[in-house]
Amino acid sequence: MMDLSLSKPSEIVKLLCERLRKVRLAQQLTQADAAARAGIGVNTLSNLEAGRNTSFDSVVRVAMVLGCRQELEALFKPKLDSLDDILRYESSAQRHRAKRKPKHA
Repeated sequence: MMDLSLSKPSEIVKLLCERLRKVRLAQQLTQADAAARAGIGVNTLSNLEAGRNTSFDSVVRVAMVLGCRQELEALFKPKLDSLDDILRYESSAQRHRAKRKPKHA
């Protein structure tokens, strides 16, 4: 397991793209098969595996096709170790409107 805390964003992207490709190959899926199941183009999947710019939606679609739903769920999962953490998280999820500046006519 690689320690991502000291990695550059480009290194993390490269690592994740390599993992995605290995998972696809381990499941004996061609790029065409995986792309068709994900509802994206083969070029999009090829770009994704090569670490080139693709949409987050495409990443999620391919991950779901490859059976990585639990990994997706854990991706931005908050660490809630106490009741205070839970309450703080729940209250921060509520949107607050900015106060309007008074109009001077």
